[in-house]
Amino acid sequence: MGESPRAIPRRERLIAALDVPSAADARALVDRLGESVRFYKIGLELSTSGGYHELLDWLVKRGKRVFCDLKLYDIPETVQRAVANLRGRGVTFLTVHADRGVMGAAVKERGEIKVLAVTVLTSTGPADLAEMGYAGKLEDLVLARARAAVETGCDGVIASGLEVAGIKERFGSKLLAVTPGIRPAGGDRGDQKRVVDVAQAFRNGADYIVVGRPIRDAKDPAAAAEAIQATIAGAFSS
Repeated sequence: MGESPRAIPRRERLIAALDVPSAADARALVDRLGESVRFYKIGLELSTSGGYHELLDWLVKRGKRVFCDLKLYDIPETVQRAVANLRGRGVTFLTVHADRGVMGAAVKERGEIKVLAVTVLTSTGPADLAEMGYAGKLEDLVLARARAAVETGCDGVIASGLEVAGIKERFGSKLLAVTPGIRPAGGDRGDQKRVVDVAQAFRNGADYIVVGRPIRDAKDPAAAAEAIQATIAGAFSS
């Protein structure tokens, strides 16, 4: 099921997050972005707004790759059924939380879908983990969850650019690394705590990056996306 990192087309390494209120808003943003983006993330906000599956089908018909960022976390049987409902729809990536039962259930029903395990959200810091009762290092938790993802047969992980180097060092091509929390150098972090810029993410070993607000909120979203694409091209020019 694994995808060779070397075989990923450069312009598909950018995943634009359609973090907008409605499917109509998502379609409008996709139209504005045109050919600057080939891969889109549709997540929790859109899943509760209506028209999620119709938007998924619309994107696939337009030749776009789709990442369903649903972060599934439930009893294994429910997860299996939910994943089975997405098979055959043209979904490329689907996220689940890095619980062994959840990951194993998703893998059983994934079909052509690549299952990505969420290690630790990029909005989470060490103090947040301590409040949850975890006394160890954040980096160790990320690596433990990445190991569980390998052992349960997941295709990849969601990990910040700060931890992705450690994941690649230990697991190499066994896991795709998809990195959110991307911000321009010196830009506003918003609610993200563990962020990197585009170049740093790929230097550290990311295979894909997910970019939301820096594209969505730009005066010219297509130009912002193309600037990121240029940085990616430079990162893989050798």
